[in-house]
This record gives sequence, structure tokens and C-alpha cells, in this order.
Amino acid sequence: MKSWLKISLGLSVFGFLKEIRPSEPFIYEFLIDKRWRNVTEDEVTSKVYPVGTYSYLAHLVLIFLITDLCRYKPLIVLLGASGVAIWSMLLWTNTLLDLQILEVIYGTFCATEVAYYSYIYTKVSTERYQQVTSHTRAAILAGRAISGILAQLLISFKLMNYRDLNYITFSAMIAATVWSLFLPSVQKSIYFHPEDDMVKPLNAKLSGAFHLMVSHFKYSFTNMYVLKWSLWYALSTCGFIQVQTYMQPLWTVIVNDPNKSIYNGAVEAVLTVVGFVGALIAGIFKTDWKVKGELTLTLCSLFQGFIMLYSSRTHEVMWSYVCYVIFGGFYHLMITVACSEVAQHIKDDSYGLVLGVNTFVALVFQTILTAVVVTEGVGFALKPRDQYFVYGCYHIFIAVLFILIGFIVWLNRSKEYRKTSII
Repeated sequence: MKSWLKISLGLSVFGFLKEIRPSEPFIYEFLIDKRWRNVTEDEVTSKVYPVGTYSYLAHLVLIFLITDLCRYKPLIVLLGASGVAIWSMLLWTNTLLDLQILEVIYGTFCATEVAYYSYIYTKVSTERYQQVTSHTRAAILAGRAISGILAQLLISFKLMNYRDLNYITFSAMIAATVWSLFLPSVQKSIYFHPEDDMVKPLNAKLSGAFHLMVSHFKYSFTNMYVLKWSLWYALSTCGFIQVQTYMQPLWTVIVNDPNKSIYNGAVEAVLTVVGFVGALIAGIFKTDWKVKGELTLTLCSLFQGFIMLYSSRTHEVMWSYVCYVIFGGFYHLMITVACSEVAQHIKDDSYGLVLGVNTFVALVFQTILTAVVVTEGVGFALKPRDQYFVYGCYHIFIAVLFILIGFIVWLNRSKEYRKTSII
């Protein structure tokens, strides 16, 4: 087997194992179940989940800075180990404080994923990027889809309860951690360990890395086209993560009957497949995004906003399931386009930096939104239905913003056209 393929498949196995988390589609029901811990629904939504958001933001700053310096693999191992810690606490702790500590570790788990997505590009040549990206992304999607289907079957046929699902996730996290130990180490990296800079002292490496980062940052974000797509990436990712995080509490309110069957696992599996199809469509469908970009982003955000407004008021959980899948499908479609458009207009080596900055900005927006809408004692601590009304309005705001951006772009093009005509 060729070296690049062996490395790609090795990382794909890790990605698959870390996504075997059948407990996640039903995690909210598990947390509020009085059989296993004495916390209320309001405490989970306003005192537990927000800690994860704040922790993710804080950890991302640190992880982003040290991923290149640590040469990726140690952080991939940390990713697996933090997963083991999280699901061991879910299984064998039961207080509110334990859940809040768990959410801090969950921030580590989410932030270290940047190492997983970046590692492969340091181990293979440029011409293999498309192939290894497809391998690792496919592994992630396969793990998520199988987890959703497995969770739904085990719950629907009463083969396991919500707590038992965590044992499967816990085992998968242990397997992923052990597997990560055998991944090959990285000898070079983009900023701190470039191939032609291996013998320089540490202070020279730090200085060189800093100047290269600044150069890549300026080149990328002084490009108005990159800035526009990056802004939509950050705003939309913020909205998607927020909707995904608090969707289960909304479904619980809509169902309002602990004895009624729920299909969270199946819905998450369908969303994964729809997201995969959306990403494929984005790769196949060809259009001039410089001309149609603002209009498409506006319509997409507007439609997402109306979907969330409807979902916040419906009393039929099946319609809310459909809204969630459509909402996520639009996100995966357009986020693929956004990543592609950004990648085409920046330097090859700076994609990780730009993606990290965009994700950081998304988390800053999410932190503000969480503080204002969800967190008790800081913001309004709204109930699930009211939260989703706000999220709907938030996406409509994104649409209005891009209408203004499109109008400004149109005015600038008109001025340039008139100048050209005069000349």
C-alpha cells in the first residue's frame, strides 16, 4: 500500500471512531432524566450548555496557536483523550457542577478537531489533497450516519436506554485514543517547523512564524471578496451551531410527553446524508459566484430564517424535524461553496489560518448570542421556543445584511462600468 494512502486511511479510521457517538442525538433526554441526575431542563439549557460555548472559544485560541507548534499529533491524541474524559463523566457523575466541568472539557474536544482536519495536509503531497480530503470527510460522515441510525434502532426497539448509549460512545473514544497513538508523527509544519527551517533556534522560528502568519492574514482579509464570504461563513456557522446545540430542548418542549417515541437519531442520520449530498451538489454545480453570490446567500439565509420561525411555533415535532433537516441542508450546501470560494482567492498555505480565524469569529458571535439569549444571570435566558424565534430573526438579519452588501457591490460595479464607458 502506498505511503500516502496508508496515512490517509489511518486518519480516516480515527475520524470514523471519534464520530461513533450514538448517545449525542439523545443527550438532552439523558441529562434531564431524573433516574440518573438531579438537574432541571432550565439548568441544562442555561447553566450547562453555555459553558461549552465559552470553553470552546477560549480553547480554540490556545489550540489554534499551538497546533502547528506541537506538530498536530499530540493534539489528535488529546482529542481522543478528552472524549474519554467527557463520556466517563457522563456515565459516572451526577451533579450540576460535574456537568459544567464536563462542558469545559468538551470545549477542548471541539477545539482540538482543528488538528484532525489539518494533520493530513502535512503528511501528503499537494496533488493528493483532494483524495485525502474525500477520505477523511467520508469517514466523518459515515461515523455520524451510523451513529444516528444505531441510536435510533437501539432506542426504538428498547434494546438500550439513554444512559446505555454512552457506553458505546465511551468505548469508541477509547478505541480512537488508542488508534491515535499509532499515527505517524509530523516532522514539518507550515509556520513553526517548515522544511527549510528545521535547524534554526526557537526564537528565530517563532519570529518567522509570526511574520508569515501576519503576511497570510493581511493578504487574505484585505481581499474584499474573501472578507465577504468569510463574514457569511462566520455568521452562518454561528447560527448553525446554535440551532444544532439547542434543537433537542425544543423538540422536548414540542413533544411534551416522555412516553412518546422520538426520532432524534434518525433525523441526525438524515441530516448527515443530506449534508453529504449538498456538499456534492456544491462541488458539481458551476456558476459565477462573483455575480450571483450575494443573491444566493441572501435567499439562503432568508429561507433559513423563515424555517426557524416556523419551527419555533409548530406543535408537530415531525414538521420541526423536517425544518431542521432542510435548514442543515442549506447550511452544508452553502458552507461548501463558501470554503471553496475562499480557498480559491488566498495563498495555498494559508487555508488553515483563514479557516481558524473564521471559526474563531463564528464562536465570538455564538458566545455573544448565547450570553444574550440563553445564559441565566447574564442575558434573557429565553425558553426554547423563544430562543428559536430569535434564531430565525438572526438569519433574517444575515439576509438583510447581504442585501446591503449586494447593493454596495452593484453600485461599485455600475461606477466602474460608467468609467470604462467614458474612457
